[in-house]
Amino acid sequence: MIPVFLAQLTKECRNPLLLIIFIAASIGATIIFTDGTQSPTTVSIFSEEENARSIEEKWEPLLNEDSDMRFVITDSEEAREDVQQGRADLAIKLLEDDYRLVTTSNLPTVAYVDQHVRKVFEKEATIQSAIEQSEDAEGLRADIETRLEAPPMEMEVDSITGDELPNYDMGTQLMFAFTLLVAMFIIGFRINNILKDKVYGLWDRMILSPVSKTGMYTAYIAYAFFIGVVQTLSVILTFKYVLNYDIGDRLDLLIIIIAFFTFSMVSVATLLTGLVKKPEQFYAIYPSVIPIIPLISGAYMMPGTISNPVLTFIADLFPVSHAMDAILNVVMYDGTLHDITHSLLFMTLIGVVAMGIGVNLVERRKN
Repeated sequence: MIPVFLAQLTKECRNPLLLIIFIAASIGATIIFTDGTQSPTTVSIFSEEENARSIEEKWEPLLNEDSDMRFVITDSEEAREDVQQGRADLAIKLLEDDYRLVTTSNLPTVAYVDQHVRKVFEKEATIQSAIEQSEDAEGLRADIETRLEAPPMEMEVDSITGDELPNYDMGTQLMFAFTLLVAMFIIGFRINNILKDKVYGLWDRMILSPVSKTGMYTAYIAYAFFIGVVQTLSVILTFKYVLNYDIGDRLDLLIIIIAFFTFSMVSVATLLTGLVKKPEQFYAIYPSVIPIIPLISGAYMMPGTISNPVLTFIADLFPVSHAMDAILNVVMYDGTLHDITHSLLFMTLIGVVAMGIGVNLVERRKN
């Protein structure tokens, strides 16, 4: 077993370019795509009504009040062109008592801005409704503003234990999602070495050596597991200590989750290897199937977004959904080992079943 494992490691050291590319891809994809999950700093607003100037001057201070964004009056043609050219996610078209979103995408920023703008318009509509029924409009508005600044009753949201509520970070979730996706690719390509060596005759020559067939399978699987863990940990540690991402304080639990996920994914890759006859077929099918799994599992979306029972059933058959549940539990909600045991058991079950079927299929393909 050890000589076969070292032989695979030697080949990796001689040509580490693929592994380096995958690690860079994990980091690059996260940096590129998580920029779209942050709230925009500037949002263009404009009006095309007859009294456009007065409408813009009315809503600009209201929208900028108590907001972490800056709403800027912009020429309508310029605002629309920025959205069409991709320089801005959206712009706001103002009406007298309503608004329209000008956008070409459904990025999270669109919903974020829409939520704030809707809140401002609903608040102003409530004030206007009360003013219309009052004789002293200016006095009533001042009184309402005073009461809003110092309300007689406030609501405070807290957790059951009294601890501070965690802040959900979509960027951190996408970081783990892309890291696991790239790990799935590198694991699959390393497991496919079994099929390559069988087709090219290297497997038959190794059988004549003192290495047993069980030892050979164990070496290939152990090497794929080792590479998967190294690649995933390298990316996560880079984000934590170099890019200063907040991934919590339980790095030990994350390592355990990564180990269980890697074992389970090695088993799934072995199963898929057993379903094809040639390594070229694996390279054609595997990269086409793998990107769909995180999408079905909801790894790129807020938890609870996918509620279709068919999709959730399919997602549960793969380790990604269980790994993401465990990771988010630890990173976002300070989960303990007891909290993630359910996910670890599911990944173990998937790994054991897929490994047993996969090894048998590989042997039958050879026969």
